[in-house]
Amino acid sequence: MGYRLDPMSFLSFVKAWLWISALATGTGWILSALGELNRRGYVVTFAIILFLFWAFQHKQVPKSFNLKRSLKKFQKRFRHLLPLGFLILSVLVLAGAVLYAPTNHTALTYRIPRVLQWLVHERWFWIHTSNYRMNDRACGIEWLSAPLLLFTRSDRALFLLNFIPFLLLPGLVFSLFTRLGVWPRVAWQWMWLLPTGYTFLLQAGSTGNDTFPTIYALAALDFACRAWTSRRAADLFHSLIAAALLTGAKASNLPLLLPWAIIIVPLLRRKVADGSRQRMGSLLPRLALNVLVFLSAALVSFLPTAILNLRYCGDWSGLALERAGMDMKSPLVGIWGNALLFLLDNFIPPFFPGAGWWNQNALSLLPSFVVRPLIANFESSFHWLWELPTEDWVGIGFGLSWLLLAAVLAGLWLKPVSSHSPASHSSGTLPAPWRRLVLWSAWVALLAYSMKSGMSTGARLISPYYPLLLPLLLTGWKQTVIVRGGWWRVGTWLVVALAFPVLALTPGRPLWPAKTILSKLHRAHPEERLIARAANVYSVYATRSDPLAGVRSLLPPTIKIVGFLGRGDDPDISLWRPFGGRRVEHVLLSDSALQVRRRGIKYLAAGDNNFALNRTTFDAWLQTIGGELIAMTNITVRVSEGPQTWYLVNVSGQR
Repeated sequence: MGYRLDPMSFLSFVKAWLWISALATGTGWILSALGELNRRGYVVTFAIILFLFWAFQHKQVPKSFNLKRSLKKFQKRFRHLLPLGFLILSVLVLAGAVLYAPTNHTALTYRIPRVLQWLVHERWFWIHTSNYRMNDRACGIEWLSAPLLLFTRSDRALFLLNFIPFLLLPGLVFSLFTRLGVWPRVAWQWMWLLPTGYTFLLQAGSTGNDTFPTIYALAALDFACRAWTSRRAADLFHSLIAAALLTGAKASNLPLLLPWAIIIVPLLRRKVADGSRQRMGSLLPRLALNVLVFLSAALVSFLPTAILNLRYCGDWSGLALERAGMDMKSPLVGIWGNALLFLLDNFIPPFFPGAGWWNQNALSLLPSFVVRPLIANFESSFHWLWELPTEDWVGIGFGLSWLLLAAVLAGLWLKPVSSHSPASHSSGTLPAPWRRLVLWSAWVALLAYSMKSGMSTGARLISPYYPLLLPLLLTGWKQTVIVRGGWWRVGTWLVVALAFPVLALTPGRPLWPAKTILSKLHRAHPEERLIARAANVYSVYATRSDPLAGVRSLLPPTIKIVGFLGRGDDPDISLWRPFGGRRVEHVLLSDSALQVRRRGIKYLAAGDNNFALNRTTFDAWLQTIGGELIAMTNITVRVSEGPQTWYLVNVSGQR
């Protein structure tokens, strides 16, 4: 078996995705600044981009395509178990994404609604809302979503923003791993295994934004490594754009610039290929192009969001607005606390019936010297576990975590066959000292993240970190011996096999008749708590994409503006549907009746939990606002919270 990849088999697709991402992000910011974030603005921009592509790049497009040869390559590649497993899992991911509407909670709560707000106002703006995440968070996936939402008026195609990067993962993993010293035989195994990590697998058909930047992280380092040997400015440019997109996707990815900078900084000082004393900058064709590339990188990075955060809340990171526990108080507690949570979330069995018991008793079972610092520094739900892996919290998960641990321990057990056994595969890309520095710097980046973040779902937030952490553990000839072993083969089969039920059983996109079977089981065994719990979970997820449909159905069909009064974690997505037909205006409890009416709001949807959270009642607010209760209904948005009362109120002042 040859462990090589045809560079053009995936590299051109990676470059294309980087440019699509950069153009979508840059276009979003520019059109927003011009007040033209609309169909006209996008059509004109797309026309200009297509003309420039035709003018400068059409000669580089291959003029022939051999379908027969490509099919033979495809068959040869996927006749082996691991590639075949990846292929089947990809098809199942696609099936789930096509069959089900998006159910990712954070996407429905603030990422899609904030884009809808920008589109209806034709620009980015600081939204009047209690949901601070609609304002201070990075805008990477939002700018990719904007044209899809604008032209399709649907969120059903948004999964492609995760699915396409998922398909590109194997090729980039192999390329970067071998460049960082992992032997090709070992890299070939992990290029197919890593995408079976639950966070990648479950978000591949989702609207989450944790895993899609992984491609940017891998590409940033891969193109930087390529530039060491190619001496081509194009590789440097692609690395820079990928690194910028990585930060533009999520601020939590900023520490990953460390391994990238370790490669890039000395690269800029290296001699060019002809041996002259000029620096890498001489490889850049023209000063104007250099400036354009660097400005483009700044535009698609987190920098615009940081500037806007400074302008509107006085804190570039936006942490001044975040809830308690988001910003770590004690860096030392952050290090060991996050390490504990990463291990807990990744090594827990994928099917864990005791999750409810654990959530109720964990804090009393653990030693007080462990619990007290965690409570003081992390979000209140830091210890929570769930019966099934979901995209809202899971990391790479049980299968990969235990297989990786077994590989590392087996490597420690093996004895060198000679004193000359090479420590790593020499790819000819980076000098050995620099390569070791890059390998360790990824772990330093994770350390920096841990010192700063107190979020309870860190295992999913560090998704782009996982591929950069693994090479340090997988270098050396010992791993080539391990992947030849029979136990390893069995282990990989188990990991792939376990990925299928994890994917099929996920509540958001079940690939089995969950509601039908569970309802029958519940009727037959009403006393079984787990069956009742499962039936409730799948039932809630079945309506999660449109949670307030019952409230929307009560609205008069002619209403074009509807008010929304909810907590920061309540989704308003249902009130926007069908997209393009209605505008949602957020209302705060402190807003007066006059302020509400001046915004054209006649009808308003209000959630009861918001009043309890602010120590008031619906009746007291209704009297203050001078509104009239039209209808009320009970809706379950989150399983853990149970039913919540929602009210539809006439606030126009007209009876």
